[in-house]
Amino acid sequence: MGTEEIGPRTLGGKLMYNRAVRVDEPRSWLFVSGHEARDDDGAVAHRGDMAGQMRLTLRRLGETVEEGGMSMADVVQIRIVTTDLDSCKAHYDVLMDALAAVRCRPASLLAEVSGLSDPDMLIEIEAVAVR
Repeated sequence: MGTEEIGPRTLGGKLMYNRAVRVDEPRSWLFVSGHEARDDDGAVAHRGDMAGQMRLTLRRLGETVEEGGMSMADVVQIRIVTTDLDSCKAHYDVLMDALAAVRCRPASLLAEVSGLSDPDMLIEIEAVAVR
């Protein structure tokens, strides 16, 4: 399988997002539901802390991707929804750094919504991985 980044957008030498990622001849697809910052007991963690919720959400997403037999480097698309776009953009370096650390260079969407399934959730991320 090969991937090709199309129209990468960078900021300060870091990938912000790819306009598209082309995948040739994948063997497996993994569609990952929205993940959020939940602790081991299922409660929303880091209430009011966007950066903390980003980190934990990405960790939980990575755990699921690995459970599905792939790595975060196999993620070709993420969709990020937040209830606070300004705060999310202010802490976007947390997201960019975490994705760069695991060689994840996806096409992406960032959108603000009026609410998520729990009022304490600030961010939710879903993904598509291919191998």
